[in-house]
Amino acid sequence: MRRSLLFIPGNAPALLINGNYLGADSIIFDLEDAVSPDEKDAARILVRNTLRHMDYRGTGTIVRINSIDTGYWKADVDEVLKHAPDLIMLPKAGCKEDIDVAEAYLSEAEERLGIEQGGVGIIALIETAQGIERAYDIAGASARVKALLLGAEDLTADLKCARTKEGREIEYARARLVTAARAAGIDVYDTPFTDVEDDEGMRLDAMVAKALGFDGKSAISPRHLAAINEVFSPSLTELDYAYEVMDAIRKAAEQGTGVVALRGKMIDAPIVSRAKQTIAMAEELGIGR
Repeated sequence: MRRSLLFIPGNAPALLINGNYLGADSIIFDLEDAVSPDEKDAARILVRNTLRHMDYRGTGTIVRINSIDTGYWKADVDEVLKHAPDLIMLPKAGCKEDIDVAEAYLSEAEERLGIEQGGVGIIALIETAQGIERAYDIAGASARVKALLLGAEDLTADLKCARTKEGREIEYARARLVTAARAAGIDVYDTPFTDVEDDEGMRLDAMVAKALGFDGKSAISPRHLAAINEVFSPSLTELDYAYEVMDAIRKAAEQGTGVVALRGKMIDAPIVSRAKQTIAMAEELGIGR
């Protein structure tokens, strides 16, 4: 489960060492935007050593490599792949062919390193207009693609519009990514809220993302993680209703009743499916009955 994904600069050893104590479901070791060109080599080695020696104890590990139009990305893969991050994040994924290129090199590197073929998945970072329009092709390009993540800062620059807290400018992109991911049967994560000091704004932004269907939200500050985890976890009200739904279904089956109603509303298949999802998530978090 990934409710929260925290970006950590690959050249920040204190954060890397303490990553599993910060409260994120997954840590994103950033070798791209957070690292200047003259520090790429050092950051790559630091992330490699972190993956090799640190026990993240249930916290997922993701490495954002440099984009495939740079001279850095293959070296990023070569250094970190053997130490089995959960996912490689591919920035600026704009089309199926970008996934093909990345997958081909991942497969080559796995064979060369003698590790399991296909063991490390890809999370495609969608942050261009082209990527938004081709999101479904990207999502379905390979079995390695496990998730999409929206990158709104680069996207709005590409769209030539201002990035705002209200997020009206990314409404279409958010909906497009959720739809593409669901159609492809993979996960989808929302962009970070970049005002570190605005806790209420961040919470509202996370609630919007959850309402749209995102599985979780990325963050650039540990300060945001508790609220993100809370928003993307089932509330007690949601959980109680889910159990009521399943109890009503069970009682109807026992009584041989074909029509099931709860609180004056018909209980149909989508409602049952959502209830099952809520209960499964609660049980995974240890908050079920």
